[in-house]
Amino acid sequence: MINKTLRSLFLYNGLFVLAGALLGPLYAVYVQGIKNSPQAISLSWSVFLASSTVFMYVVARYGDRFKKKSNLLIAGFLVRALVWILYSVTTTIIPLLLLQVLFGLGEALGSPAYNAIVAEHLDKSRHMEDYSDQIIFFNITAAIGTALGGFLVYQYGFKFLFYSMAILAIVSAIGVYSKSKKI
Repeated sequence: MINKTLRSLFLYNGLFVLAGALLGPLYAVYVQGIKNSPQAISLSWSVFLASSTVFMYVVARYGDRFKKKSNLLIAGFLVRALVWILYSVTTTIIPLLLLQVLFGLGEALGSPAYNAIVAEHLDKSRHMEDYSDQIIFFNITAAIGTALGGFLVYQYGFKFLFYSMAILAIVSAIGVYSKSKKI
């Protein structure tokens, strides 16, 4: 059985995983709507990966100085929620590339903080079980999100999808904030 802290953390990060999975493979379709070019899709994702790497380097050097790693996780959720909202009004490639840099910052703040918090709360003799439970939960959540994302875009469009993603990310941030004394 997963301890209460990990259960809360898995739940709120699981909501965030659901949010991200809603876009999942549809990201390429979204970018094609902005600039119908395979190069634009590849470039925008490459900008995200490069920026998250640069920001991750900074977080790696200074992140352990934060007593409350949950604040970094919350910031990561909120930055990415902002990016998803801004995706809904982005119509050209240059602003999209700038958003991908900001998305990289959100990733660099949130992901290492999440991993550090999980590591601090693992049960001593059950690391494999805890990590496996996490992956099973996230895979199921991501599968549901990916399928649901296609339905939402088909029925309501990308704007609705992006707002839904942002709401889930904000709920995740609020959830982690509400449990931050335990986390």
